[in-house]
Amino acid sequence: MIVNCVAYQRGRRLADLSIAEIRQYTNQPDCFVWVALKDPEPAELEALQSEFDLHELAVEDASHGHQRPKIEEYGHSIFVVLHPVETVELELHIGEVAVFVGSNYIVSVRRNVRQGFADVRARSESEPELLRHGPAFVLYALMDAVVDRYLPVLDSLSEEVEEIEDRIFTGQSTKDNVEALYGLKRKLMILRHAAGPLLEATGKLHGGRVPAVCSGLQEYFRDVSDHLVRVTQGIDNLRDMVSTAMSVNLSLITIQETEVTKRLAAYAALVAVPTLIAGVYGMNFDYMPELRWRFGYLVALGTMAGIDTYLAYRFRQAGWL
Repeated sequence: MIVNCVAYQRGRRLADLSIAEIRQYTNQPDCFVWVALKDPEPAELEALQSEFDLHELAVEDASHGHQRPKIEEYGHSIFVVLHPVETVELELHIGEVAVFVGSNYIVSVRRNVRQGFADVRARSESEPELLRHGPAFVLYALMDAVVDRYLPVLDSLSEEVEEIEDRIFTGQSTKDNVEALYGLKRKLMILRHAAGPLLEATGKLHGGRVPAVCSGLQEYFRDVSDHLVRVTQGIDNLRDMVSTAMSVNLSLITIQETEVTKRLAAYAALVAVPTLIAGVYGMNFDYMPELRWRFGYLVALGTMAGIDTYLAYRFRQAGWL
């Protein structure tokens, strides 16, 4: 459906439009139209394609979705794909926003995105001096909003890493820690797939030959690129922390298993000594030494207790018990 269709002239809002009224405003000097759609029907995209002469390949990409974040140039217009990331019930949900930008129009098409861009429109309308730059500034505002929404997600993932690290060193369930770390690594991969390609694509808007529709706003797109660098570096740092935490967790499991093995070996040694002595004197041979000695039983028990006491003392000193 069409969320908004608004005409602007020299940074000021003129009127809300229907699709049929678009052409009379796009023909006016210093005027552009901003159309926002959410999960549009094919007929709506076809109508806008006819109205703005959108390239058929870009319209096809916007219709089918599942595109990689990118920026493509078609003549005097550009086509941009963004991947907003939202947290839904502790899981990361990735959406898609396709943006068509020309000299007198900008069309944004969002799919599977819960949070809209009303704040972006409000911000743009509150800065008429910047909105005078036309559709290029709206594109910057949309990209900046998408990238800024990565930061709270990244912060929440960082907090998850810290919580898991605390659980690891307090000796809580190692199996749960492994599962949590694996899930966290998967979330970081989702965020990396959204931000990484966009960082590469954004370079086209502030370095080298900049598309004509975006000229004059290179420093703003460079700011978006700087934020993306911060996000991708944060993702890489967290991925390293997760990998280290997984290694530490596995090392602690090995250490715990070694401690258990040492304790079992110590207890086995304590049991083995009495078993050996009792086994020797339980063979029932007629001519065994001290077999008929009055104090033989007490001496055997005392020997068992003495040797076990000595072994227990040495095991405790060695940290095995």
